[in-house]
Amino acid sequence: MTVLQKGRIVNRTGLSEVFGVALNTIDSWVRQGCPVVQKGAGKGQEWQFNTAQVSKWLRDRDVEEATGGIPDDMDELKLRKQKAETELAELELAQKKGEVALISEFERIWAMSMGQLRQNILGVPQRAVLQLLGETDEMAFKEKLRAEIVLALEQTVESEEFFEEEL
Repeated sequence: MTVLQKGRIVNRTGLSEVFGVALNTIDSWVRQGCPVVQKGAGKGQEWQFNTAQVSKWLRDRDVEEATGGIPDDMDELKLRKQKAETELAELELAQKKGEVALISEFERIWAMSMGQLRQNILGVPQRAVLQLLGETDEMAFKEKLRAEIVLALEQTVESEEFFEEEL
């Protein structure tokens, strides 16, 4: 009794021609799990593919990608829903405990901190100019300038502590 097989058996080149893709795409498909009738084993023995199996694999892969892996099984969907509800409850609890913050709050505090840092750094020349006038010693000049920069950074840290209290 003969078994009818759908599709054609082709090598890598034939498969690339059937689907209109490059050979490196075929290699990528194989790494991703594309069905193979026979693996090539060195010289003389080529890879063999069943075009119908490959076509089905591509369709299934595209469906999986389009649906985001949402299962059809209702029990599995219920488990996923319960898991999502549990994770949401845990996230809300962590937020109430102050263990997490909303991204919008973080962005607001970050923007305020960076604005404060900018203001503090831009104030360095005004504060340092009187200390540096007439200074001829390079090391002393650098030390005074560095001290002003450190002060600006420390003031920013102190203002960040104030911002954090607002949360």
